[in-house]
Amino acid sequence: MQATNLEDVERPDIVALDKDGKIVLIVEVQGFPFDSNPKKSKENAILRIIDYLQASKALIPFAMFVDLENILVFRWDGSNLSEVINFNPGDVLSHYEPEFNKKQIFNLYLTGLTKAWITDFCYHWKSEIPPVSKEMAEIGLSQLLEGGITQP
Repeated sequence: MQATNLEDVERPDIVALDKDGKIVLIVEVQGFPFDSNPKKSKENAILRIIDYLQASKALIPFAMFVDLENILVFRWDGSNLSEVINFNPGDVLSHYEPEFNKKQIFNLYLTGLTKAWITDFCYHWKSEIPPVSKEMAEIGLSQLLEGGITQP
C-alpha cells in the first residue's frame, strides 16, 4: 500500500528548510539499538524516505540516510531516488563529537549529531566550513541549506 498523504507516513527524523521555508532535505537516522540488522534497517528507512517524498505535494530535492556506517545523500527528481554521495559518519560527525569512533552512539545522539552538522551548513554555528562542504556544494545541497533551518 502506497501512502498518498503526508499524514499517512512517518515523519522524517530531520527536515531541513531553505531560507524561504521550503523543504530541501529530509533525513532518516538509524543508530543503536535499531541497527541489529543494519541492511534491513537501511532498506526500511529508504522505503520510508520514498513514501514521504511521494506523499509530499512539493518536490523535495534531497534525502539522506544516516547510520553508524554510512551517510548516504540521495537526489529525488519526483519519481526516482538516486544516491549521489556516500560519506563515512566518523569522518563527518567526529567534528561535533571527537569521541565518535571510540564509543557507542545511540540513535537519539546520532540524530542530534547529524542535525548539528546540517545546521552548521544553515548558519555556521560551529565552523565557517563544515565537514565535506566541497562535496555538498558540488551536488548543490550546501547552497540550498545556507540561511535555512532544521526541524526535528
